[in-house]
Amino acid sequence: MTTQTTIDPTEVAKFEAMAAEWWNPNGKFKPLHMLNPCRLDYITRQIAAEFDRDLTRPDPFKGLRILDIGCGGGLLSEPMARLGATVVGADAAPRNIPVAQLHAEQSGLTIDYRHTTAEDLAAAEERFDVVLNMEVVEHVSDPQAYLTACHDLLKPGGLMVCSTLNRNPKSFVMAIIGAEWVMRWLPKGTHDWSKFITPDELYALLRTAGLDPVDRKGMVFNPASWSWSLSSRDLSCNYVTTSLRR
Repeated sequence: MTTQTTIDPTEVAKFEAMAAEWWNPNGKFKPLHMLNPCRLDYITRQIAAEFDRDLTRPDPFKGLRILDIGCGGGLLSEPMARLGATVVGADAAPRNIPVAQLHAEQSGLTIDYRHTTAEDLAAAEERFDVVLNMEVVEHVSDPQAYLTACHDLLKPGGLMVCSTLNRNPKSFVMAIIGAEWVMRWLPKGTHDWSKFITPDELYALLRTAGLDPVDRKGMVFNPASWSWSLSSRDLSCNYVTTSLRR
């Protein structure tokens, strides 16, 4: 029996072509390296608050099973493992997995990396305390079916952090014209603006999937300081949400 998938082969091919670049902070994934501290600040605080963990203690996420879906080269999987979590990193692009495995081995980290999909993991009845679903939903063929699979991957009481890009003129200027055409941080065509999702649309998709959205924040780039920060008000381009499986 073949599990239905929301994987878009065209999107997978884009990231396959860049697989060797994952750990180069000045390469094609430079925007993610720049964004990562902001993402991690949000992720760690949300997990710590929900599971009553003290981030100042050693291995604060020990005992938590975390799935990093669309893990790429492991930019989020590795910090989660360092915080003590049991981490599964999954990606639909097969060339990403050996890159992630090699870097984890070189870093002395044990991470279970797999070339698989959310749908296949759900069909195998895999369950997690936390699902990290970062910058993936805008690349799948059916966001509703994909988020429903992510819901099924959570244990009752589990938490999902999901980030994506808003769809409006500003995001087209920033993510397409700025990042791809002007700064050339990403190859042209990496993003399809028509597949961007507004915060209200994402909340509706999450609720339909059976999740309870409890928080959302913008991730805002400051060109003066060349850094990212979280914002409670500005969700106009990049933003991140937390939802729970009750």
